[in-house]
Amino acid sequence: MARYTDSVCKLCRRERQKLFLKGQKCFTEKCPIENRSYPPGQHGLSRRSKISEYGVQLREKQKIKRIYGLLETQFRNYFEKAIKAKGITGENLVKFLERRLDNVVFRLGFASSRKQARQLIRHRHILVNNKSVDIPAYLLAAGDIIKIKDKSKRLDLVHNSLKKVRDNTYNWLSVDKATLSGTFVQVPERTEVPLNANEQLVVELYSK
Repeated sequence: MARYTDSVCKLCRRERQKLFLKGQKCFTEKCPIENRSYPPGQHGLSRRSKISEYGVQLREKQKIKRIYGLLETQFRNYFEKAIKAKGITGENLVKFLERRLDNVVFRLGFASSRKQARQLIRHRHILVNNKSVDIPAYLLAAGDIIKIKDKSKRLDLVHNSLKKVRDNTYNWLSVDKATLSGTFVQVPERTEVPLNANEQLVVELYSK
């Protein structure tokens, strides 16, 4: 499967805001966007042209895709599911993205980025309801319990990430640092999700 392999910091600069793709580096002065909050490339600093309505919608879609680490086909599939689900399409889209296992592993603090969370999952370090799951896109349901495998509980990666996580950060999740486990309590409401994006622009883009 195709995957972005260039510097992820360039993606943040392209969107002119932190997408938190590099783990702890994003919270330090080493984050490139602190000093270069303009698109990469030789014309990045001088680019001042007015963006069209389509361009604004496209940038918003690209931003959300990059935050959750998805390819176009994956993202479009979630949008199609969001249309079929009851409720507001944009909000449904965010809810589907938040239910992804890699996102929840990241939100629980077991990994410092979604990319790192995907690595944990693919290497079979994660259990869901006491069953091994190696699919980052696995959609969780309310009440599902996520654990680090017993054999993987000594991973420095997990402990270093957890040290930097505050307790009870998200209302729809609960985490037990002592047992390295967490619960997906419920599907969050859009107002609870800390996503600096306008998903309605994505709905308008795909509706054309």
